[in-house]
This record gives sequence, C-alpha cells and structure tokens, in this order.
Amino acid sequence: MTDLKVVQDWLDTGRQVQSALAPFTAEREGRRMEMLGAYATAELDDDARLGVIAIQNEQAALRSVSDMRKQTLVISLLAATFALLAGFLFAKQLTQPVRDLAEAAGRIASGNFAQRIEVRSRTELGDLGNAFNSMTDQLAHYVEDLRGAAAANRELFLGTVKALAAAIDGKDPYTRGHSERVARFSLAIAERLGLADDEYEKLRVSALLHDVGKIGIDDNILKKPAPLTKEEYEVMKGHPQKGFKIMSQIPAMRDFLPGMYMHHEMINGQGYPQGLKGEDIPMQARIVSVADTFDAMTTDRPYQKAMSLDEALALIKTFVGTRYDERVVAALVEACEQGQISPGRVKLRSRRAAPAPPPPAADIAPGQTQSA
Repeated sequence: MTDLKVVQDWLDTGRQVQSALAPFTAEREGRRMEMLGAYATAELDDDARLGVIAIQNEQAALRSVSDMRKQTLVISLLAATFALLAGFLFAKQLTQPVRDLAEAAGRIASGNFAQRIEVRSRTELGDLGNAFNSMTDQLAHYVEDLRGAAAANRELFLGTVKALAAAIDGKDPYTRGHSERVARFSLAIAERLGLADDEYEKLRVSALLHDVGKIGIDDNILKKPAPLTKEEYEVMKGHPQKGFKIMSQIPAMRDFLPGMYMHHEMINGQGYPQGLKGEDIPMQARIVSVADTFDAMTTDRPYQKAMSLDEALALIKTFVGTRYDERVVAALVEACEQGQISPGRVKLRSRRAAPAPPPPAADIAPGQTQSA
C-alpha cells in the first residue's frame, strides 16, 4: 500500500508527527476515488516504529456526518417543538384565569352581571376569582338599587310635572286636562314619525309643561269667558317667554324647553315669540303646536262648541306650509284615520307608558284657531 499518499506521508513524517488526518486521491482499476486517511505513529523502541493507518471513502465518511447532522437537527426540532408546546400549555394554564377576569370585566362594562367566573384554582388567582365574583354580586345589587331609584325618581319627576300641569290647567275650569291631552296627542304623533325613545320622553314632559308660562298670566285674562281684546291677546302671547324664564333656571329642564318656548312658532315665520321659520323650529315644538291646536279645536268652550273630528282636521290641513309642518299634520291625520286619536282620547302603544286621558276641556283664545 506504499502507493497510497497517506502511507507515503507517514513514511515521510512518521518520526516528526505522532498523528495526522488528510484527504487524498486513490486510483483503483482506473477509477479515481476521493479518500480520507488518518495515521498515527507508535514507537516500540528507539529503532522500531509502528504506523497505524486508516482510510475510508470520503463520500461514505461524510455521509455518516450528514446523517448525524440530520439526526441532530430532527432531535433538536422535536425538542424545540415539545418545549414550545409545553410552554404554551403552561402559559395558557397560567393566563386563562386572567383572560377569564378580563372577559368578565368586559361583560360587567356592558351591563351583564349574570355570569360568574368559574374558579378552578386554589392559588392567589383562585382567590382573585372568588373576590371578583363577590364584587360582581355586590355591583349587581347596587345597579339594581340604582335602577329602582332611577325609576322612582322618574315617576316622582313625571308626577311632579303632571301635578304642575294640572295646577296650571286648574286655574280655568274649561282648560282642565288640556296639558295631559296635548301630551298624549303629541306622543301619538311622535310614534307615527318614528321619534327615538329619548326624544319621545323629552316630548312627553315638554308637552305637559307647554303652558307653564300661563301661571304668570292674570286670571282676569286667563279665565275670561268671552273673546279677548287685542291688548289682552298680546298679554296672553307672553306665556311662552314666562314659561321659558321659569324653567330655564333649572339645568335639568334644558331638553324640555323647545316645546314650551316655541310651540306658537309658525312654519312661515309669522309665529311668536321669536318668529322662527321652517326647519329652524325644533321638531318637539312643531309636534306640540299641532297637538295643542287639535285639542283646542275639539273641546268645548263657553263661547264656542267643539268642532267635529273631520272639521278640525280639515281646518288644520289648510294651515300646512304656513303654520304647521306637513309631516306632523300627516301623522296626526293618519293617527285619527286609524282610530288611534279621537277628540279627548288617545291609544298609545303598549311599550309606551302614558297617563289615562282626562275629561275634555278647552284652551283657546277667542277668535283664534291656535291656542294662545
């Protein structure tokens, strides 16, 4: 084997190098083969040296290395995957209670106090879950108490408003129940117009208090059983401003002012007290205006009999585009034709709470088709 390079290298350097590894090329039967050779020298004594030489096909040697690398890579990937999976499961187990708490807090923020957190752990997180459930129970009780208090306050507020409206109407026996009926007519019209619930409730109070300014009108004018003089009518026209001055001092009444202050405005700008025109008049005031006139026309007065339903609607229609909003009048007509509204009576939808209709009465200045 002395023709092999690795053997020749050992023969040349065996005395100086104890061991070495080197690639070389070998020819066998006319074929060249890349080989890896390794040799080491062992000295038996000063004159006798033993060479140990190993050779292997380079491709076969590297294949084993490549297999080892692949095996190492596969094992490393499997180990990493297992570590990630175990870490994910462990992290999920740790963070699940926190996520449950976050979801429960979101439900509470949306007003849902019905669900509770399922406590599976006896650790500090489990204690936190129990404390959270206890807090939710307390919040549910507090919210229920607040709802009850709010409902009671609302009933008290509406009761006070109705009592005030009744007191105003009671100054004149011919206007008793007028504010209640105007409120109910207004709500029926609002249903036809599709007003939102919050606007519907504002309209209710505004219509009940639309004549609150009459509390400041002299009884000699307010209770006069005969047509008003021009001067007296001018005094009567001041009741919207008086009502506005009274109620504008109460911040909570701000949303109810349009119906009180502007229900005598006209679409053509010829109304009072501001002479507003068209869309500048709030819808709340446009509805109360039509409802107020309808009730005045269809109730008896000491100096004039009530109009029939058809007569009142026909007369109101003549003022569309001048005094009244076309949509509001159309809603009134539709409600009357379908039997929801009749003189002194209103059928409101069951989802809307409204007081029972009082007996008919009149509230219109003599010689006028719109109540002052």
